Amino acid sequence: MTVPALAQRNVRVETTSVASSRRWREDLTGWAFAAPFVVLFGLFLALPIFASFLLSFTSFGLRDLANPIGATFVGLKNYSDLLGDPKFWTSLINTFYFVVIGVPVTLALGLLIANALNRGITRFRTAFRVGYYLPVITSIVAIAVVWRFLLNPDYGLINMGLAGLGISGPAWLADPVLAMPSIIAMAVWRNLGFAMVVFLAGMQAIPQTLYEAASLDGAGRWQVFRYVTIPLLRPTILFMTVITTIGYLQLFEEPFVMTGGGPLDHTLSVTMYMYQQGFRFFHQGYASAIAYVLFLIVAVVAFLQFKFLRSET
Repeated sequence: MTVPALAQRNVRVETTSVASSRRWREDLTGWAFAAPFVVLFGLFLALPIFASFLLSFTSFGLRDLANPIGATFVGLKNYSDLLGDPKFWTSLINTFYFVVIGVPVTLALGLLIANALNRGITRFRTAFRVGYYLPVITSIVAIAVVWRFLLNPDYGLINMGLAGLGISGPAWLADPVLAMPSIIAMAVWRNLGFAMVVFLAGMQAIPQTLYEAASLDGAGRWQVFRYVTIPLLRPTILFMTVITTIGYLQLFEEPFVMTGGGPLDHTLSVTMYMYQQGFRFFHQGYASAIAYVLFLIVAVVAFLQFKFLRSET
């Protein structure tokens, strides 16, 4: 090998070594910045998730707190017991009732309000936006407490207003037929502000030239909304449908504060039943199994929504 060729080879080796060392330092710096998050994620999220998955295959209970390793392994017994648990099925039906009614109403009202703020209302538009969004950032517990007083059969404002019209108001939260619709009404009122903001952002991204072209073709407001706004909002509608459904499937605070799951378990949700099993009766293994069944339901529902709604986007 000639001297120039040897020198070029040495230069390439040195360049490769310097580049490798620089990449190693950059990787090390990146991991150093990410380390706090990775440690916290592992300790407070990944580890509890893994532990709860293991617990779902055991009979872990109050007696095992002193010696967690000594919990009895029961395999799939917790999951098979769920299939024959009538209270679990009641909570599942209640949760789906809440989702099937609450999600469409929330999205429909959010979409209508967003359309009104985008093309109809011009004065005090910012005030309306803030007013509709305020419940979203308010504590759900505080909202549930206020609504519980509003729906009180004796001194609630709603029944007092009905009494002024000569109508005897019902016991909203004590009636098995009206308890869940009352909770749905509160949840819709609280969450439609978020749907409104997301839909409004989607509408403002639609080019105004499309609306102008539709107007020149003689399209009315309803036709513009149906044939221009809705088709171009389908990705946003899909996103809001999935996000709202996932949130509503985890119904907990509203019935926990307002009804305690009553009357006669008509507002008992899956997450509330899981809470009762885990922290009231200390059947942590059984509660973990409920949690993973709910996780599977959420995953399947989200998959089906993407499958059937995305084909139209």
